[in-house]
Order: sequence, then structure tokens, then C-alpha cells
Amino acid sequence: MKPSTELFNLIQSLSKSEKRFFKLSSSLQTGEKNYLKLFDTIEKQTTYDEEIIKKTFSKETFIKHLPSEKNHLYKLILKSLRGFHADNSISSILKQEIKNVEILYRKALYKECVKFIKRAKKIAKDHEKFYYLFELISWEKLLIEEAFEQGEFNKDLDLLIQEEMEVIEKLRNLAEYHIIYSRINYIFRSGGFSRNETERLEVDKIANHHLIKGKNTALSNRAASICYYIQGFCHATKRDFATAMSKFQRTKAILDKNSLIKSDLPERYVRTIKNLIFCHIDNHDLNKAQELVNELNSITNKKGFNSIDIRVKIFTAACSTQLIIYDKLGEYQKGLKLVEEMKKGMNEYKSKLNKEQTILFNYHIGYIYFGAGLFKESLKWINKILNDNEQILRQDIYSFARLFNLILHYELGNIDLLEYIIKSTSRYLKKTEKDYQSEDVLIKYLKELIKIEHESDRIKIYLNAKTEFELLFKNKKEEIILQFFDVISWLTSKVENISFEQAVKNRPY
Repeated sequence: MKPSTELFNLIQSLSKSEKRFFKLSSSLQTGEKNYLKLFDTIEKQTTYDEEIIKKTFSKETFIKHLPSEKNHLYKLILKSLRGFHADNSISSILKQEIKNVEILYRKALYKECVKFIKRAKKIAKDHEKFYYLFELISWEKLLIEEAFEQGEFNKDLDLLIQEEMEVIEKLRNLAEYHIIYSRINYIFRSGGFSRNETERLEVDKIANHHLIKGKNTALSNRAASICYYIQGFCHATKRDFATAMSKFQRTKAILDKNSLIKSDLPERYVRTIKNLIFCHIDNHDLNKAQELVNELNSITNKKGFNSIDIRVKIFTAACSTQLIIYDKLGEYQKGLKLVEEMKKGMNEYKSKLNKEQTILFNYHIGYIYFGAGLFKESLKWINKILNDNEQILRQDIYSFARLFNLILHYELGNIDLLEYIIKSTSRYLKKTEKDYQSEDVLIKYLKELIKIEHESDRIKIYLNAKTEFELLFKNKKEEIILQFFDVISWLTSKVENISFEQAVKNRPY
């Protein structure tokens, strides 16, 4: 059985400060510390190798029960991290405060309990942490019961029960929004943009839910932020970016106005900005899109945005959208410079990049190389996607990667191979349920082009293809292909015998 790498992954994820805190905490402990020897050895490894560990400590007794030693070290690191981050999040602070209340209550120090509850309730209310607020009210009810037994009747239990009911309602309201979000998120994460009437009807069903469509249905700022985000997501999934923009702007405004909630919902804030960037790009407002990319980069070290998971999300969102902006401007040389920086970041974050982030990076990087005329290099990155047998996640990217693959082989002159992969790509695309024609039209003209021997004879085909695509794109849903490949600029470059880069720069909006 292959050794588990969980301990290695945890140790490699630690920052210098976290490692220092762990070792300082360990120095306060007495007794033998084999776990520190194990920690130091694993920390130095670039890839986990258990055999080296066994050889290094072959004369040590503890190596005979290595799995239990690894488990012990894992738990100690987590304990250390809990201490290190104890005051770094509102949830951690409220958990501590509730634990303090419990300890004081068990010691019958009821007056002290009241002070802690009052302070913790204000924190919970300010941050709209309804779950913790509900638990604090439960403790408060216990204290009122104790006061009644002492003959003190200056507390109004009815008011507290009313407050509890309001908190429960807000908690239920927020939970319902999270369930609705999960549904729209699943639709997008599996297929990307809605590809057929069935998917659009499913999106409409979510958009018309009474909590999404109705007025004043959100009972808190947290709920309002996710309500507008869902509305924006629904419209973006249907490629209605104009309406989506207004909804995402409302989300951002709510979070900007409530800084405490914003710092507690950094992922939503980052995704909101990323979606706004896409909306501005679709609206051809690249200056505004660039401003938001700059804003995204500027929040990395701000409170709530400096954890590694959020830094990774900022890194991927900012880089992906920046590459798209460079593409729309035809600035592929700038894109190549950014790609080199991205490669360093990808190496630094390694396994911390999720699969969707990775395939998007691979596609955008491949597209930048294509724009710069480096077709072989582009093909290497697109092959990273095509060699993955993913069956569920973002099937839109996998579909368009196959189309882009055809274009790359055409540019490379791999005509014999192209005949084969056109057939396999056609078979693959026929299995996908969609109600737009742009993919089929591109394949149709590629089939014609590979039969022509002389470039001069291809001009008529390029012109016919360009005319048909321009007519197709009068239907908004057909423009989906432009999210992944600028077929008009490519055909223009062929007709006018200029580079793809120049055709993009000449492109009128």
C-alpha cells in the first residue's frame, strides 16, 4: 500500500511563522520528542519518501511504529495551528468565548458568564454569525433560569425567546440561500455556460425561486450578498452579462459597506470581483476590467485575505483575467511575460490549485502562446487538458479545448493527423447536448480546408466561413465559442494574410 502523504502535505503547507510557533510550543514540553526529528526530516523533503525516513531512523525504536508516530505528529501540528490561529478568525474567537462561558458556568460564576455573553453577542451580531449567536442565547436562557432560582426576576425571558426566534429565522434564511447557491454552482461547475434549453430552464427555475426573485427576502447582509450573487450567477450562466454585472455590483457594494462581513467572506468577494471583470470584458470595457484586476491584486495582504487558500484564489483569478485582457488587446508578448510569472506561482502552490483552476490556467496559457504564434508550445498546454479523462467538471472547457486542438494542428500543418482527430472530435461533440451550431460550423469548414492543397484556394473558404459566423453571432447564444476562441479574428488573419495578433488588434467592437 502506498504510504499516506497527508502529514507531508500538512508540513509543507506551514508558513515560517507557523513552523516557528510549533517548535516553540514543542520546546515547552518535557520528555522525548521523536516527533520533532520526524518533523525536521519531512520538512526537508521536496517529495515524500518514506523509505528515506526509515533508513534515516533505522536505529531508532520509534521507527518500528512509524504510522502511530506520524499520526501523533499530525495531531500535534493541528493543535499548534489551532493555538496559532486562535485569534485570526471571528469563528475561532467566538468558539473560545463560548468555551469560556461554559467553564465559568460550570464553576457557578454566573455574573462573570453574563459579561462574556454580552461581549460575545455583540461580536456575533456585528459579524452576523447567527449559529454562535443562537448558542450564546441558549446559555443566556440557562443563566436566566439560575437567576429565577435565586429569586431574581429582572430578566425578561419572553424578549430573549423572541430574539432567539429571530436568530433562528435568519439562520434558516441564510441556509436556504446556501442550498440554492449549491444548485446553480453545480450547473456551472459541470457544464460552464448553459448549453441547451434544458439547462436554461433549470437556471430559470433557480432565478425564479421566491427567495431570489422576491423583494426584501434576505433577512441579513450575509443573505443579501449571496442573493445578489446567485442572481448574477444565473444571468452570467445564460450569458446575460449586462444584468449579471448589476447584480455582482450589488454584491460587492454590500460587502464593501460591511467590512466585518467582507473580511469573513473573502472567497465570495474574490469571486464577485472576478465575475465583474468577466462582465466588463464582455462589455468591451477593458479599462474597468483592468482596474478590478489591480484591485484584486491589492487585497492579497489585507485582513481576511491573507490566508493561503484565499491567496491562491486571488492568484488564479487575477492571472486568468489578466491573460484574457491581454488577449482582447492583442498584447500577447505581455501575456508571455505573465505566463512566466504564472509558472513560478503554479510551482509554488502546486497541489493547492484545484482542478478547475488548473485546466483554466492550461487553456489560457495555451491560448496566449497561440496568439504569439508559438503553436507547438500552445499544443503542449492544450494537451494537458486533453490527456485528462475528466467526465464531469467544466465540460465546456474540455469541448472547446478539442476544437482549439484542431486549429493548432491545422496551423502546424498536421493534415493527415487532422483528418483523424476531426472525426473523433465530431463524435465527441455529438454526445454533448447543446443547441448552438458554432462548433459544427467550425468543423465543417476545417473539413473543407484540409482538402485544399494551395493556400490561395483557401481564401474563398475563409471568407465563406467568416460570413457564416458573423450571421451566427447575431444570435447571442452562438457567441459562446468566442469565450474560448476568437474565430472571427483567426479567419480575418487568413483572409488579409496578417498575424492573428494583428487581426485581434484591428478588430472592431
